[in-house]
Amino acid sequence: MLHDILMILLGLVIGLVIGFFGARMLMKKYLKKNPPINEKMIEAMMSGMGRKPSQKQIKQVMNQMNRYM
Repeated sequence: MLHDILMILLGLVIGLVIGFFGARMLMKKYLKKNPPINEKMIEAMMSGMGRKPSQKQIKQVMNQMNRYM
């Protein structure tokens, strides 16, 4: 009886660990393929704040965002 309960708990823990890392891998792959923000969006955002960004500034913002992903 105790052996059965331990096997069920072990199966649940292993399933949770595999599920977590599998979902994490899929999300990273999805975000790499479909980034949530691109250069055009950054340019529109900065223009909306009243400044005309240079290409260098846009690249800097993109590099900062990619560093945290």
